[in-house]
Amino acid sequence: MREIIFDTETTGLDPTKGDRLVEIGCVELLNGIPSGQTFHVYLDPQRDVPAEAFAVHGLSREFLTGKPLFKDVAADFLNFTAGAKLVAHNAEFDVKFLNAEFGRIGLPEIDRERVIDTLALARRRHPGAPNSLDALCARYKIDNSRRTKHGALLDSEILAEVYAELCGGRQTAMTLAADVTAARQEFRVTVSGPRASPIESTIAAEEFKSHAGFINSLGPDSIWAKLKAKAETALPKP
Repeated sequence: MREIIFDTETTGLDPTKGDRLVEIGCVELLNGIPSGQTFHVYLDPQRDVPAEAFAVHGLSREFLTGKPLFKDVAADFLNFTAGAKLVAHNAEFDVKFLNAEFGRIGLPEIDRERVIDTLALARRRHPGAPNSLDALCARYKIDNSRRTKHGALLDSEILAEVYAELCGGRQTAMTLAADVTAARQEFRVTVSGPRASPIESTIAAEEFKSHAGFINSLGPDSIWAKLKAKAETALPKP
């Protein structure tokens, strides 16, 4: 299964009011494991970057001027994400910005059926608890010390670890290991030598006699007769 963890940075909160994308970062997962393939691009928003947005991601108007426009990288983004589920934290925010950019250049919107929102997953798993990306990192003991500011690719890499935890991750592996250990302990057999006093047989004398007669009727070459002879030979002499 192929999934793409993605994140965006923007000039603000509302694309309908002229806010634009300034960064896209993506990490490819194959069967839940990062493949090493990433997509990352800074974008020229062709407008100012408000101080509030700069405080979040640190991307200035001067830095972004001359970077590619969204229309220049749209095909590359679509090729990288083709056929994969898209995974984001608070996905509605990122998807509405991407769809606004696609609308500006006349391309179809992202189908929301393709999108998995890790914020929704976290809220179902930890109702009533803080479920920001930083809070989830703290809960799952994921190192996010590099995250001094938001960055689309870095946040995608961190979210890939969080997503693994939300899907079972290390907890599942630890549970399975514990189950295996418990099963081994449950079926462990300890051999401590023969009993001091043999258990009294519950087979009646008539049953012994009948069984012996049956074995004799099979003849000296039968398997039963050979096993009986071998057992008698192994018995200690009185």
